[in-house]
Amino acid sequence: MTVRTQAPPAPARTAGTAGPDRGPDRGLDPEELDGLRTVPARHPWRWAAGAAALVVLVQFLHGLATNPAWDWATFRLYFTADTILQAIGRTLELTAYGTLLGFALGAVVAAMRLSRSAILQTLAWAYVWVFRSIPLIVQLVFWFNLSYLYKRFGFGIPFGPTFGEFETVGVLGALGAAVLGLGLHQAAFAAEIIRGGVIAVDAGQREAAAALGIPRGRQAWRIVLPQAMRGILPAAANEVISLLKGTSVVYVMAIGELFYQAQVIYGRTGRVVPLLMVATVWYVVLTTVLSIGQYYVERYFSRGARRTPPPTPLQRLRTFLRTLPNRTAGGRS
Repeated sequence: MTVRTQAPPAPARTAGTAGPDRGPDRGLDPEELDGLRTVPARHPWRWAAGAAALVVLVQFLHGLATNPAWDWATFRLYFTADTILQAIGRTLELTAYGTLLGFALGAVVAAMRLSRSAILQTLAWAYVWVFRSIPLIVQLVFWFNLSYLYKRFGFGIPFGPTFGEFETVGVLGALGAAVLGLGLHQAAFAAEIIRGGVIAVDAGQREAAAALGIPRGRQAWRIVLPQAMRGILPAAANEVISLLKGTSVVYVMAIGELFYQAQVIYGRTGRVVPLLMVATVWYVVLTTVLSIGQYYVERYFSRGARRTPPPTPLQRLRTFLRTLPNRTAGGRS
């Protein structure tokens, strides 16, 4: 007895499937590809949204140029005035002092939070909780009036005799109170930024370093910190920029920074809008300079993560200008 078997049906041929005269990976023949027409994808709503955004931008720029209420003549008069330039110097001074004090103290608080001591962890957590909860302007007014609470400060044995005293008013003036308030406020945020960058480093890095017998201090300085900086820098730069703009709050202490000086001038001249634009443009310029510095610092610390760092905007511009003749010649041919 014989058993007949039915052969399975041949699979249906589709576009790109190899036929009897083609290999398994050849796909369509060149003759078939020549007959196909490439149709680019169209995005009408994307173009419409872009056109609408450009129209709004052009209208805004047209209003800036033609509306006489902006008073650009007064803006040009005071933009580089000596009082404004001196106020910019005071703003940068407050930013520098607040940044140095804030991140130095923030590093200590972050180390306390990362320590194995429950007391240090609790104290550091309480510091961050308090100074992040109180608004900056409230802290500045409080430190400005510290001499009302404590007339004198002294050095000596705790709860015992003092060896030296000084008056609070003579040491902690308006500028000192502003720097102290900005630094203590900044330290609470800097501590969390530093702590977040450190704990983001893989624990295996420290374990491998410990297995090699590397001391803990060298582990932190040569292994953990360079890797943590890649996570710390973006948030830290944002905090510095926020501190630069936050110095405008010290106007309540009558310190001659940028915003306070603009207020003084438009209070005397009555030209509110152009003087506000002077302060606005200078804040934009200073923030842009800090952002450029942030880019290059981040690029420096990204060397360990990338074999070849991405080109800078200046390098891209040079490459574009160098290849521009070739592109022009290719387009003409």
